[in-house]
Amino acid sequence: MQKNEQIWQQRYLAAPKQLSKLKNVGTVIAAFNTNIDAVVKIRGDELSKLAEQFDLKIADIKNGVNQLCSVRDVVRGICKCFINGIAEEWLCQDAAIAEWMQKNLQYERLQMGGQAGIIANLAAVLGVKRAIVHTASHPKKQAEQFLHYKNLYAVDENAELQQASTMNRVNDDALIHYIIEFDKGECCTIEGQNFTAPRANRFIATYDPANMHLKINDGFIKYVDENGYDFLVLSGFHNLTAKNGGEERIGEIVPLIKNWREHYPSGVIHLELASTQDKVIRRVILEKIAPLVDSLGLNEREAIDAIEIIAPDYYKKNKNEVLEAALMTEILLKIKEKTQTPRIQLHMFGLYVTLQNADFRINVEQNRNGMLFAAVVAASKAGYGKIEKPEDLLWSNIQNINVPELAELQKLSECLNMPELLSDGIAKLGKYDIIAVPTLIVPKPLTLVGMGDTISSVSLVSAI
Repeated sequence: MQKNEQIWQQRYLAAPKQLSKLKNVGTVIAAFNTNIDAVVKIRGDELSKLAEQFDLKIADIKNGVNQLCSVRDVVRGICKCFINGIAEEWLCQDAAIAEWMQKNLQYERLQMGGQAGIIANLAAVLGVKRAIVHTASHPKKQAEQFLHYKNLYAVDENAELQQASTMNRVNDDALIHYIIEFDKGECCTIEGQNFTAPRANRFIATYDPANMHLKINDGFIKYVDENGYDFLVLSGFHNLTAKNGGEERIGEIVPLIKNWREHYPSGVIHLELASTQDKVIRRVILEKIAPLVDSLGLNEREAIDAIEIIAPDYYKKNKNEVLEAALMTEILLKIKEKTQTPRIQLHMFGLYVTLQNADFRINVEQNRNGMLFAAVVAASKAGYGKIEKPEDLLWSNIQNINVPELAELQKLSECLNMPELLSDGIAKLGKYDIIAVPTLIVPKPLTLVGMGDTISSVSLVSAI
């Protein structure tokens, strides 16, 4: 085991070499959801008071629907994530609930929100030639969340590129989401019982009419049609609901994706699945969008949610199992077989796993290099709190947080009887290639917002 630790430590020390290659990447486009995140840090005692104020029951937390239909549901959602150490996003369609959050949840800071916005900011720092973002709304407050980089663009209504940090559509409303974070080890009391957060994580409460209807800028569509991309990262479908016509909206977007694939076959399209609470929308994403893309990114919770749709009996059997690497890899195989997506990547605590077709255009060594570099960037973001300059990308290496967590990789290697997976991170799994990388663990992360988006996008774009 000590030899393997040394091997992986050396690989991590070499991972930053990927950064110099990124200046050769042409256009990275991120669409569709961009918003503003209001970050709230909640302590256990504060959550206890809220639970008491709203007479919250443990049964409500275990059995309730994952939707924000009342103010009480906001507290219920925070408690659910706190108790289980998980991350979820629940949607709100009632302006009164949004007003309560604005008055009662005091945020520490505003920052970029939405997968598209986060990925575009990061791509600009990575140094690609053009990072282009879609925005449904772009007032000054939104522009202020974009980094002031000349390679970071938004698209106006005339299909012209403008620097994202200076563009200002004065008649647009700011779209604000609440990110309620909690630390590992915080304690709260609910209905007389004490609970300790097993892991630092967050609950996201979203009221966002524009992104909830997946409003798309016509100028953006025209720009992509005419100019293409090297990487196109899609997200935001998780904000749709069947009640609000989400299934029909996806049906309108499918031809766009097909058209882009047909006209730009050398480009790579990636879908970030995200936490999709509406089961109808989850099914449509998996059946209509996932088969069209080259790559799919998800975390363990999103993978379980996908299996609930794809294999209900298997889901019922395994939904309460510990989400360890072996089980998650089995789940990835089922998702891949169903969607036929050429590449699928899981990011979980302690391990990243990629399954891909043997003939996928990005080879296994490139994928491993991209995943290692993504882990460095993710650890930097967690430990430093932000990524705004190229030197921020490598903060974790500079701080010597470069001892990878091998426990999950070892379990997976032993379960699959693949010792080469532990030493090399690369093996054959049936007709697919499997790439697995142990991650860097930051003991006290300053933030976890956008972590999955960071891992998926950096893994893919830097796999060169």
